[in-house]
Amino acid sequence: MKIFQHVSDLGDLKLALEEAKAVKADRYQYQNLGNNKTCMLIFFNNSLRTRLSTQKAAMNLGMNVIVLDVNQGAWKLETERGVIMDGDKSEHLLEAIPVMGCYCDIIGVRSFARFENRQDDYEEKILNQFIKYSGKPVFFMESATVHPLQAFADLITIEEYKRTERPKVVLTWAPHPKALPQAVPNSFAQWMHAADVDFVITHPEGYELDPKFAGGCRVEYDQKKAFEGAQFIYAKNWSCPGVTRPEDYGKVLSKDMSWTVDSEHMSWTDNAFFMHCLPVRRNMIVSDDVIEAPTSIVIPEAANREISAQVVLKRMLESLN
Repeated sequence: MKIFQHVSDLGDLKLALEEAKAVKADRYQYQNLGNNKTCMLIFFNNSLRTRLSTQKAAMNLGMNVIVLDVNQGAWKLETERGVIMDGDKSEHLLEAIPVMGCYCDIIGVRSFARFENRQDDYEEKILNQFIKYSGKPVFFMESATVHPLQAFADLITIEEYKRTERPKVVLTWAPHPKALPQAVPNSFAQWMHAADVDFVITHPEGYELDPKFAGGCRVEYDQKKAFEGAQFIYAKNWSCPGVTRPEDYGKVLSKDMSWTVDSEHMSWTDNAFFMHCLPVRRNMIVSDDVIEAPTSIVIPEAANREISAQVVLKRMLESLN
C-alpha cells in the first residue's frame, strides 16, 4: 500500500478487521518489519490522539519516528505555486517535501481545511503535493476532507462492541460554537457505507455531505426518527459542506441545541453505545451524563487509533520489502 486516504485503499474490510484483531492481540509481533526504517509525521495542525497513537504504532513496529510540527521550529512554508515569496514564508513546499522524503521511508501528513476556497480544500492540494513530490508512501493523518485513521478505528470499535451481526449506526450532527471541517463525518460516512452496517446520517437541512463521500448513504432529517432502533450513535459537528451553495462552505448555519445528544436522545435508541472522535465540547455535542455513561465507548474508540495506524503502517512497510 503506497497511499492511505480512502476506505478503498485498504481493500477487503473483513480481512483488514481480522488483521486489526491480530495486531491488537500482539502489538509487537511485527517489529522486524520496521527495523532500520523511519516514519516521519508532519503536523500542520494541532493533534493529541493522532500524534500519540501513530507514533506508538510506528514504535510497535520497530520504526524510528521523526515528528515535525510545521508551526514550531520550522521555516514558515508557502504552499501555493506562482507566489512571489516576499512575505514571512521562507521556504516552499516544492523544496521542503523532497527534502523530507530524503530522511524517511514513510510519511504521514495532517493538514486541515482552510475554509478559504472549497475547491482548494476538496482537491487536497497540500496532501497531493506530498504524494507527488516526496517519493515515499504517504498516509493521511487527517486532511481537508478525510480522516481515514479515525474511521478505521471507529469501524474496529463497532466490530468489537456490536450486539447484532448488522447493527444500526447513526451519524448525527450536533452543535458547536465554531466552524469545523467535514473530514471526520466524510470518512465515517464513506467507511460505514462500505461496511456491513445499517447506516443513517441525520442533520439539519443545509449540512448535506459531499456525495463523493456520502453518496448512497441514507439521510434522515428527523433526528428522533433516525435514532430509533440504533445500536451506535456517533455524534460530530461539521460546518456547511457547501454542496448546493458553495458560498456557504465552512459557515455555521445552525447552533440548535436541541441536537445535543443527551439522555433523552439516547432513550430513543436500542440502548446504543455513544461514540465521538474527541476532543469533544461537553454539553454542546453531548451531555455529561451520556459521555460518562457505561455505554460511552469514546475511550476504547480512541485506544483503537493505535491499532488502525499500526495496520496501515504494517501494510506500507510490507510494500517496501
